[in-house]
Amino acid sequence: MDSAVSDLPTAPDDENVQAWQNDHTRAPIATKIVVAGGFGVGKTTFVGSVSEITPLQTEALMTQASEGTDDLTATPEKLTTTVAMDFGRITLDDDLVLYLFGTPGQQRFWFMWDDLVRGAIGAIVMADTRRLKDCFPALDYFESCGIPYVVAVNHFEGTPSYEAEDVREALTVPRHVPVVVMDARHRITVIESLLALVGHALDVTPE
Repeated sequence: MDSAVSDLPTAPDDENVQAWQNDHTRAPIATKIVVAGGFGVGKTTFVGSVSEITPLQTEALMTQASEGTDDLTATPEKLTTTVAMDFGRITLDDDLVLYLFGTPGQQRFWFMWDDLVRGAIGAIVMADTRRLKDCFPALDYFESCGIPYVVAVNHFEGTPSYEAEDVREALTVPRHVPVVVMDARHRITVIESLLALVGHALDVTPE
């Protein structure tokens, strides 16, 4: 999926502003967020949609090695895959800088996850309703590490829409973990997902 990168983040509506966003006594904070999920779920698009710098992408052409291990049914047009990470940056509210690290989705690159996750305050676990099972490894990983996460259901054009609570039930996601429906191509929905994660991380690890 192609995505356009805008220069400035869009401010959330007043009714969606969280308490931490109104606290102007804090010094500027730079923090790390991981974007994870299965192969072809939209992680590269997610990072590229909001990054205020040219995103770093480590895409390589798909090879025959992928044909037997990666399910291309839902993404037959996909010709490349992330082999190391995606990297981008977005500034929110003038005092919060988020550094975004997208993980590779293919199983043979999972050994990189420990290094990519180190120092992160939380993670976005992206889900595709056509292949929900593909996000289970990421869910299990962050649960076992005790890292705060939210589930971002990436809605692909031409696919059925599902309510967030339906996806929560299907994935057995705990009630306290936010589940949001978004479109990785649309900047505002990506920002809303990031705000949900920051708020959740502050709630569960306020120190």
